[in-house]
Amino acid sequence: MAIPIDLSGRKALVTGVTSGIGLGIARKLAEAGCEVAGCGRSAPGHPGALAFLDAAGRGGRRGRYRSCDITLPGAAGDWVASMAAELGGVDIVVSNAGRNIFAGAAACSEAEWAECMNLDLAAHWRVAQAARPHLEASRGVVLVITSNHAFSTIPGCFPYNVAKAGLVAMVQSLALEWGPAIRAVGIAPGFIDTPGNDTWFSSFPDPAEERRRTERLHPVGRLGTPGEIGALCAFLASPMAGFISGTTLVVDGGRAAAMQ
Repeated sequence: MAIPIDLSGRKALVTGVTSGIGLGIARKLAEAGCEVAGCGRSAPGHPGALAFLDAAGRGGRRGRYRSCDITLPGAAGDWVASMAAELGGVDIVVSNAGRNIFAGAAACSEAEWAECMNLDLAAHWRVAQAARPHLEASRGVVLVITSNHAFSTIPGCFPYNVAKAGLVAMVQSLALEWGPAIRAVGIAPGFIDTPGNDTWFSSFPDPAEERRRTERLHPVGRLGTPGEIGALCAFLASPMAGFISGTTLVVDGGRAAAMQ
C-alpha cells in the first residue's frame, strides 16, 4: 500500500528551477501540496521560467518566480526575504542552483576556481543563511543538492568536485549547529537525464551508442530522472524523514557500488 506524501500548506523555496533537476524538484513538491517559489537567472518570460510556473501551479496554487543571480552579494538574502513575505513563511528550502565547471586541476584558472566556489559552494551557504530565521520559526528543513562527484570523481572534473565535497561538510555543520529546530540533508545525484545531457552525448561520434554505454555502467541499467530527485526531496521534507539530518544521500543508480 502506497504511503502518500502530503505537504499541503507547506511553503518551499527552490533555487535553479528553470530546467533539469530544479524543475523536477519544484514539480514534485507542488504535486505533494507545497506552495513553491523559485529563482533562476532567466527572465520571467523565459520558457524555463514559464515551465516552472506551470509546474508550481498544480492544484490551483500560485507559483512565484523571480529572476535572481544568487552569486551576487545580497541577492540570495533579498530573494529569500521577498518570497518569505509573499508566502507567509518558509518550511522547506532546496538549494539546487549550480553548474558543471570542469577545468582539471592543472588547467584550472583563478577565474574558474572563483566562479565555481562562488556558485557551487558559497551561494548554497548564502541561501541557507538567509533562510535560517524562517526555518527556525517553522522548524523546517534545508535540502542541499550536491553531487556524487563529492565522494568519487573522474579526471578533469576539478574544481567542481571540490565545491561539491564542501557542500557535504556544510550539511554536517548546519545539522549540528542549527538543530534541533532545523534539519539539514544533502542529496548527491549521479547521472540524471536532463536536457544538458544531449549536449554531452552529442560531443561523441556516435551519441546514441555513448548513451547506451553510459546506461550500461549503472546497475539499474538507466539514467536517473529529475522527477526521482524531486520525489526524494518531497520525502525528505516530510515528517516521515524527521530522523534524517546531517547526512548526504547518494542517488546514482548503483554506480558507487562498483569498484571500477
